[in-house]
Amino acid sequence: MTRAIVIGAGIGGLALAIRLQSAGLDTLLVEARDRPGGRAYVFEKDGFTFDAGPTVITDPACLAELWALSGQRLERDVDLVPVSPFYRLSWPDGSIFDYGNDKEALARQIAALDPADVAGYERFLGFSASVYEEGYVKLGAVPFLDFRSMLKAAPALVRHRAWRSVYQTVAGYVRSEKLREALSFHTMLVGGNPMATSSIYALIHKLEQDGGVWYARGGTNRLVAGMATLFERLGGRLRLGDPVARIETEGDRVTGIMTRSGFTARADLVASNADLMHSYRDLLAHPRGKREAGRLARKNWSPSLFVLHLGVRGTFPEIPHHMILFGPRYRGLLDDIYRNGRLAEDFSLYLHHPSASDPGVAPAGHSSFYALAPVPHRGHAPLDWEVDGPNLAKRIIAEIERRLIPDLGARIVTQIQYAPPDFEQDLAAHLGSAFSLTPTLLQSAYFRGHNRDARIENLYFTGAGTHPGAGIPGVVASAKATARLILGDIGVRMDDRRYESGGHPKFSGLDGATEDAMSG
Repeated sequence: MTRAIVIGAGIGGLALAIRLQSAGLDTLLVEARDRPGGRAYVFEKDGFTFDAGPTVITDPACLAELWALSGQRLERDVDLVPVSPFYRLSWPDGSIFDYGNDKEALARQIAALDPADVAGYERFLGFSASVYEEGYVKLGAVPFLDFRSMLKAAPALVRHRAWRSVYQTVAGYVRSEKLREALSFHTMLVGGNPMATSSIYALIHKLEQDGGVWYARGGTNRLVAGMATLFERLGGRLRLGDPVARIETEGDRVTGIMTRSGFTARADLVASNADLMHSYRDLLAHPRGKREAGRLARKNWSPSLFVLHLGVRGTFPEIPHHMILFGPRYRGLLDDIYRNGRLAEDFSLYLHHPSASDPGVAPAGHSSFYALAPVPHRGHAPLDWEVDGPNLAKRIIAEIERRLIPDLGARIVTQIQYAPPDFEQDLAAHLGSAFSLTPTLLQSAYFRGHNRDARIENLYFTGAGTHPGAGIPGVVASAKATARLILGDIGVRMDDRRYESGGHPKFSGLDGATEDAMSG
């Protein structure tokens, strides 16, 4: 039996380990932290449950496929519930826009901003559907290992003017500045600057409009727990709390790993879901590691985040599950975050309110919140977060008081903050980056991290730093691409319908049914 080791039990690593174990490989999944999740970690404090990482779940069909590989159902281990609206968008002047897939409600709100933009929005959705088909369905789980593969994709990139940014593209369809912001901010959820991220990423709208936005009851950590349960039920082995210290090699092949505790394991192949820079620079015991680390150091890395978790006395049914609180600036703030390396006095916030959908994440009569502000990574802004963190937390609380909960400060019963040094220390994230490489055109597909190393033929990668990129659908698609490579390389026969891009089952969480699970 082929032995495989996957480093890092983030969502991408779990997805890859499930695929390999489902295909009959003897798979060991090794995780540095005391529980699986990676960026999708969880904090439990004073009766509150706080998701540390991603909270927006889209394309549930890509998750259902992981269970369907072994004839099982996602619903056995994870309870997904729909979120509506997807996001409530709020501006400093008091304007509100509820973004979802209720077409009539959207048309009314768009018309209130600018009647001409109703037709423009429909044309934008047509563009989004087209790039979704090309960039996600056809190419999302296809590994780009050589430049020829990029040339094959070139006609589609040219046809969709992929060199234009998402913001430029949106601005070509709608006139309202508020609507332009509403339709371009999504790239920040995967680490991209709306002013620089390729127009291909407009596919996110089609992904949301068709598949919806979902929440795992109990938090994203329950999705992680469900994936870990599935992996172990399939016979996979999970080793927690023991960071990998070295990927062992002999010549141009990896032979296994050694952990910080001294545990060693040999394998026929190793796949890393750890930070891409960390994998090459710190783990790979081969001269290629340092060379690749030098190349990666010259690339652009996504910003970091400052996340404030708040346990609050009282309940707030008027505040929806997801909110975006835009600040007074858009382009200027993005420049400060992505280019100037400046911690600005103003900010935009993503406010997560899971207790709006799931009271169980907070004690009775209380609410759980998570306020997230994108901030420069440590290479752009070497700030003193021991000082700047508490100050930023106070300013965030004051802004939420001004716009939503006037006495928030007095209601806080517990609080956790997570800053760039925490990303760097806990996740070995290069420069404290929260999303790995930025998703620009020249850092996408072939120009992103490859799913298999170009020289070490049995060393593979998955996760945010590889094609297609960050976000839950992105890392799950990355795992699919990597699994296809591995199984093809070792000659395992597989049902192509499960591994061809776009071949995942339908999902209907409203009635708990997973249809056509094995057919795609």
